Amino acid sequence: MSGSVSPLAPKSFVPMPSLRGVRMATASAGIKYKNRTDVLMMVFDKPASVAGVFTRSKCPSAPVDFCRANLPHGTARAVVVNSGNANAFTGMKGRQATALTAKSAAAAVGCGENEIYLASTGVIGEPLDATKFAGVLDRMQAEATGDFWFEAAKAIMTTDTYPKVSTRSAEIGGVAVTINGIAKGAGMIAPDMATMLSFVVTDADIASEALQVLLSDGVGPTFNSMTVDSDTSTSDTLMLFATGAAAEDGQARIERADDPRLAAFRAALNEVLKDLSLQVVRDGEGATKMLEITVTGAESDAAAKRIALSIANSPLVKTAAAGEDANWGRIVMAVGKSGEMADRDRLAIWFGDIRVAVNGERDPDYSEAAASNVMKAQDIPVKVDIGLGTGSATVWTCDLTKEYVAINGDYRS
Repeated sequence: MSGSVSPLAPKSFVPMPSLRGVRMATASAGIKYKNRTDVLMMVFDKPASVAGVFTRSKCPSAPVDFCRANLPHGTARAVVVNSGNANAFTGMKGRQATALTAKSAAAAVGCGENEIYLASTGVIGEPLDATKFAGVLDRMQAEATGDFWFEAAKAIMTTDTYPKVSTRSAEIGGVAVTINGIAKGAGMIAPDMATMLSFVVTDADIASEALQVLLSDGVGPTFNSMTVDSDTSTSDTLMLFATGAAAEDGQARIERADDPRLAAFRAALNEVLKDLSLQVVRDGEGATKMLEITVTGAESDAAAKRIALSIANSPLVKTAAAGEDANWGRIVMAVGKSGEMADRDRLAIWFGDIRVAVNGERDPDYSEAAASNVMKAQDIPVKVDIGLGTGSATVWTCDLTKEYVAINGDYRS
């Protein structure tokens, strides 16, 4: 965790309401960091519906493998998360650590090990000593409380400079429901499924199959549309749980994701996912700027997204942003290297509402001063029109500064 808070951090944090059916507790196990919480336990009073999306990395962590194996079971009673050690590339020792954690959590809650979900974040390649926290899960289960979201978000931080929380409300069939979420992430951020670690819970009564569709649909324009440094983590895990407590208020159980009664809930869930993902970008390691990159006029939406990510992941684009340099030539470079169809002589580029290039050359009315003023802001909109079709996409990224190098140059120290 960095010693200073990102300049892009929220000026205030939204109050997080308690959510019926779920309780949380944290502990300090000394896994890597001293004098801070580094273990989170989330306990569901009754079996909760569960959905999850995970990294597509070919080198996934042991907890990712464990969660994937349990997901078809369809219910959850507890989640255990640790920071400071990713339990990735740890071989048999990693599997033994997940087995011990799951066994201890199941005993503490009184459920099957197939109702336990695990996540770890931190250093890759170092064995995780799960005995450091497995022995305190009984106490954590007993002490868990509902009014604990902000502290829960703190416990899963690594190089994050602030905890990431979000909440929304909606109605299903006239019954009010709540959606709460937390996330962590600041570096090794280029999700290829969901995010680094994020846990979203609702008190709605929704079947696991429907939840899975909602979650899988929701990550595309949110977590899968942001990048900090182009590196996809071995540990990316995003899970959505539904406690079903709203059934006590008369909410009829939802079995299918296409049920029209889910319209408002779907919108609220997507707002939570977008809110959390943008908070991750704004906490990018060493970040001082956030860039919103919108590509229009591509051959397809998929092509537009690939072009936008090519721009967002370019070190030259990101360092130009850090230096407040309106270097639109680097945008042209990133479009050209994307592998997607583009016509140099049809390109148009904007920084904010200032068009800097059009028809394959610098805009005749280009003003260096006006473009530079856009680059001085903390939030920089960039738009590129390819001029070939109707495909469009928006992605978010941050600048690349010396502080990013400093953080990652001694990350294991």
